[in-house]
Amino acid sequence: MSRNLIQNPILRGFHPDPSICRAGEDYYIATSTFEWFPGVRIHHSRDLVHWLLLTHALTRKSQLDMEGDLDSGGVWAPCLSYNHGIFYLIYTDVKSRQGAFKDTPNYLVTAPNIEGPWSEPVYLNSSGFDPSLFHDLDGRKWLVNMLWDHRTDKNSFAGIVLQEYSAELKRLIGPVFPIYKGTELGLTEGPHLYRKDGWYYLITAEGGTQYNHAVTVARSRNIEGPYETAPHHPVLTSAGSSGLELQKAGHACLVHTHTDEWYMVHLCGRPVKEKYCNLGRETAIQRCVFTEEEWLALADGTNRPSVTVEGPDIPAHPFPAAVERDDFDAPELDVRWSTLRVPADESWLSLKERQGFLRLRGRESMSSLHRQSLVALRQQAFCCSAETELEFEPEHFQQMAGLIVYYDTKDYVYLQITYDEVLGKCLGIVRSVDGVYDDSICAQIPLLPGASCRLKVLIEREFAQFYYSIGHTTWEKIGPSLDIYHLSDDFPAYIRFTGTFIGMCAQDLSGTFHAADFDYFEYKEFSG
Repeated sequence: MSRNLIQNPILRGFHPDPSICRAGEDYYIATSTFEWFPGVRIHHSRDLVHWLLLTHALTRKSQLDMEGDLDSGGVWAPCLSYNHGIFYLIYTDVKSRQGAFKDTPNYLVTAPNIEGPWSEPVYLNSSGFDPSLFHDLDGRKWLVNMLWDHRTDKNSFAGIVLQEYSAELKRLIGPVFPIYKGTELGLTEGPHLYRKDGWYYLITAEGGTQYNHAVTVARSRNIEGPYETAPHHPVLTSAGSSGLELQKAGHACLVHTHTDEWYMVHLCGRPVKEKYCNLGRETAIQRCVFTEEEWLALADGTNRPSVTVEGPDIPAHPFPAAVERDDFDAPELDVRWSTLRVPADESWLSLKERQGFLRLRGRESMSSLHRQSLVALRQQAFCCSAETELEFEPEHFQQMAGLIVYYDTKDYVYLQITYDEVLGKCLGIVRSVDGVYDDSICAQIPLLPGASCRLKVLIEREFAQFYYSIGHTTWEKIGPSLDIYHLSDDFPAYIRFTGTFIGMCAQDLSGTFHAADFDYFEYKEFSG
């Protein structure tokens, strides 16, 4: 049987920090969601080639309370595992990340079924981020995480530590063992433990999550160490090879297939312009082998990520193509949609108040870290379009609604309907670049009261052009083609970790919760 080929990235758009596990002949990948709710996306595959967005693990505020979490805070680097019929998910809800300190409470939830319901969280520790759970053959469970050191004369990435977890007591027990300091690449994080043929293998991310990112392998006969670094480290990196399509390769996790093959999932980035990755950090996969010396290595003999990878000896199992248009006829939001920091509830988002429409009640501004009325999906292709139709009758300049291309509270571009004291109801573009607000990009266009308006954006790599249409007439351009490379992890001087979203939002800064009704949303992808 000829093998299927895997095309990377397997999870396009904002899907970083992949953690993969197998349950029988089913494969699941969990990825970071940061400040977007629900928390922790889970994709499903039967062949490692085709992947379907299946569910989210953290769907209740009691599991994940991110109101007030800073940009690129929230859920970092989940770890998904399966043991004796139970799924385990470890995650961090980052509360602070700037300056010397990082507040990183780590939690555990469990479920007998991957689609839930997932349990209430068990608090574990806060000593560092990127925690993972290892299930040893003797039944013991071990939490592994990087240790954060805030002191000025110390290495902030203070190494990898290990502590036993008691499933019966639902808490960590026993001493904390420092097991690995890392290599000269530094910034050692993202630990995962595996056991094979008497060896404990420790996989870590090093070099930082940008263009020097790498995967390091170490091993020991004893779980507590000492761990020896692989002589051919790093086992995977894009560093120093700017011509590679997949950059930032690192933060890896292994899976042993039911056909006795090994694969490594890892994050990567694909620049649209110079170093700017508007789609965020994505998930790719590489085929691996164990050498005669019992070291993990890429199957192609290099340490570079490949775009095309030989799949496992498993029959193809494709899924139906994603539906491009959402007419909001279902009683609940489709699994593709995300909201900022807080769950959707009837107080501000309704699919029932007006049948066939998504109603958003305006709340706080685009700068808010608390209660934004914004629902969006990931941009997953360099070239794409998104459109919606909006019925909205603002009565004041503090009331706004429309179509937004959003990175975070500092960087977005927004085609909005609002109110002007002279023009009345009107349409215009507002933009924020590194926190600098600008509503002078183009002249506002007056709109007739009572008329619906279609809004559209066409994105071609680092450029976005907005359009509008009244009464289903032809599309008219509004404003110039805008450079949107600032909607990327790599734009500002500080480090960010998410990706570009496209969606709908409403604001009412007066506090009267004025409603906007969206008839549909359509997202299409193009080659380019």
